[in-house]
Amino acid sequence: LSWAPRPGLPPSTAALLVSGPDGEMLWLEVTYCPGQAPQVRLMGRYLLPPCRQRWHTCAAFLPQEGLLICGDRRGSLLLFPCSSSPGQAAESTSIINGNTDSVSEDSGSKLCNKQEGFKEALPLEAPVSMLFGLHGKTGVTSVACHKGYIYSTGRDGVYRQLRLQGQQLEVLRKHRPCKGLQWIEELRFTANGDLLVLGFHADNFVVWSTKTSGNLHCVPCGGGHRSWSYWSSPSAEALAFIKCGDVMLYHREAEPCEQQVLLASLHGREIACVRRVGVVEVPGHAVLNIFVTGSEDTTACVLALSEHSRAAVPLARLSDHISSVRALALAGSAGPGDKSVGDKDLSALLFSAGGRAQISCYQLLCTGDPASESTVACQVVHVASHRLDEHWERKKNRHKLVKMDPETRYMSLSVVPGTSTEQLPTPWKFLAAACSDGSVRVFGLLEATRKLVLVAESFHHQRCVLKVEAFLYTQAGGERHLLCSAATDGSVAFWDITSPIVDAVDALQRVEGEMEPLALGAPLLTVMAHSCGVNSLHIRETAEGHYLVASGSDDGSIHVCLLEVALGRGEAVADTCLRILERVARPCAHAAHVTGIRVLRPDLLLSASVDQRLTLWRRGPGGLEALSTTLFHVPDLAEVDCWEVGEAGGDLRYYCVLCGQGLEML
Repeated sequence: LSWAPRPGLPPSTAALLVSGPDGEMLWLEVTYCPGQAPQVRLMGRYLLPPCRQRWHTCAAFLPQEGLLICGDRRGSLLLFPCSSSPGQAAESTSIINGNTDSVSEDSGSKLCNKQEGFKEALPLEAPVSMLFGLHGKTGVTSVACHKGYIYSTGRDGVYRQLRLQGQQLEVLRKHRPCKGLQWIEELRFTANGDLLVLGFHADNFVVWSTKTSGNLHCVPCGGGHRSWSYWSSPSAEALAFIKCGDVMLYHREAEPCEQQVLLASLHGREIACVRRVGVVEVPGHAVLNIFVTGSEDTTACVLALSEHSRAAVPLARLSDHISSVRALALAGSAGPGDKSVGDKDLSALLFSAGGRAQISCYQLLCTGDPASESTVACQVVHVASHRLDEHWERKKNRHKLVKMDPETRYMSLSVVPGTSTEQLPTPWKFLAAACSDGSVRVFGLLEATRKLVLVAESFHHQRCVLKVEAFLYTQAGGERHLLCSAATDGSVAFWDITSPIVDAVDALQRVEGEMEPLALGAPLLTVMAHSCGVNSLHIRETAEGHYLVASGSDDGSIHVCLLEVALGRGEAVADTCLRILERVARPCAHAAHVTGIRVLRPDLLLSASVDQRLTLWRRGPGGLEALSTTLFHVPDLAEVDCWEVGEAGGDLRYYCVLCGQGLEML
C-alpha cells in the first residue's frame, strides 16, 4: 500500500495504490467525509513487470500529463497511462453511525464479487516506458516531480534526474550526495532553492543539503528504518520511527547558529582543471562567464562568474566520477544556428576524465533565468561514459591477456577538431587522452546511441603521458588530423591520426559500436623539448599556415617551436611531412613548475607557474623577452585557460582563469 500525491484533488480525496498477486497494481481513489465511511473508487489496473519481488514501493502522478510513475522493489521505474474519468468504477460505501457496525459475511462476499466484476471491466494497463533495474536490486524508495523534472531515489546511494520525451523516460544524470550515504529515502525541495536529501548513513538519520554540501541534521536512530516520518520548521525538527516494535520520537529545538559562512567553497579539495564554456547574456543583468572546474574531491562544477559582483555561483555539480577529476575538454558548442538553442543560450558538450580510467560526457545548456539567484539556469544531460576495466571485461579470451592497470589516470583531454566533415558520413566526435600508463588513446563518441568507444591507442612513450593537444591541418593539398603529446621525459611527439580515425569509423559502422582498438603507429616527429616532465602545452596556427607549439616544464623552462606541415601527392599518412622551422627555449623562465602556457598571438605568449607569477612574453628574432609579470593569489597552480574579448575600438582584451588551491580570473 502507498499513498500517491495527485495534483488537482480536493483535500478530502487521495489516491491509494495497492499491489496484489501476479504483479497487479490497483489505483484507488479514496474520499472521506466526516461522520461517514470512506468511499473507494477503482480508477485503474496496472501490470508490473515480472521479477522475484513483484510489488511497487512508491508512486507519483505527473502534473498535466495524464501519466503515473512508480518504482518497484526490483529498482525499476515504470510509466503508466492514467485517466481521471474511467469508464467504470467500483464504489463501496458503508454508513457509520455512532457505534461501529460490523459487515456480515454475505454482504462482504457480495461486495467482493461486485468489485471483481468492475476489475474485469477495466483493462489491465502495461507500462508505456520502463527503465529496468535503474536503482539496482535494492529497490526505488521515492519518486517526485519538480519544475518539469522527475526525481527518483534508491538504496544504491544515488538519486537521479529524469525527464519525459514524448511518453518515454530519459535519464538526464545521477547525483551522489556524499560518501557513505547509501540508503537514500526521500528528496525535499525548499523555498530557498535548496534540495534536501533524507536518508540513513550508518546508524544515523541524515538530512543532507545539496546547496551547502553538508549535514543539516543528524539523528542517532540506530539505522535504516522502513517506517519513519520527518518534520522540520525554522524553530524545531522531529523524527518519528519504529524500532524493535516501539514507536520512537526524536524532537529538538532549533539552536542559534554561532558560525556564518563568509565565502562558500566551490570544492572540498584543490581544483585540478578549469575550462571556460562561454558567456550568457541576461537582459537587465551583467554578462556572466560560465566555467567548468574539476577537483580532487571527485566532482566537477559548472559555475557562473560575474565581473561586477566578483562572485562565483555554482549552477550544477557533477558527481559521477569515482576518483579525482583531472582533465576537461569542450566540443560541439551550439550557437544561433541551432534550432533547439536560443540566440542568447549557451550549449556545449563536456568531457571529464581522471582517476580509475574513467571518462564521462555531458551535454550542457545554459539559459538566462532572471528569477534565480545566479540569473542563469543550467541543464545537464549525461550522454555517455567509459571505464577501461569495464572495456577489458567485455573482451574475448581476456584470460590470455594482461589486464590493464586499474589505477590508470587520464592526465589530459583534447577534442579532435574537424571530424564532422564530408569524409566522415557518421556524426562521430573523437577525443584524445593522455594516460598515466604510458599510452595515448583515442575515443569515439556517437551521441545518437550514447556510446563512447576506445578506437585506437599507442604505448610509444613508455612512460606517463602528461599532455595531449589535437589540431587540424587544412590546406589546398588536403586535410589532416594531427596530435601532439608530451611525456614525463620532456619529449613532445607529433602524430598523424587521420587514417586511424577513418578506419575506426568504418569499423564502428560494421560492428555497430564495438571494436578492437586500432594501432596509432609511430609518431611522425619527436622533439626533446625539456629535461623533465611537460606540464603545459598549447598550439596555435599562424597566418602563414604554420603552427606555434609552446610547452612548459617541471624545470621552470619554456620551449616554443614553429612547425611546418606538408603533404605529398598521394595524400597518404606516409606522405605527411613535419618540419621544425624555428626553436626558441627560455631556461629558468620561472622559479617552479610551469603549469600553464598559452599562445595569445604569434608574437605574444602567456605563462603561469607554481611560483604564483603570470608572465607575458614577446616572441621575436632574438628569442623570448619578458614584458610584464603579475602576481596571482592561487597557490599550487594546476591549470590556466585564456580567451580574448573584442572591444569597441577594435582592440583585443585577454582574460585568463587560474585554478589550484582556489580560483582566480584576471
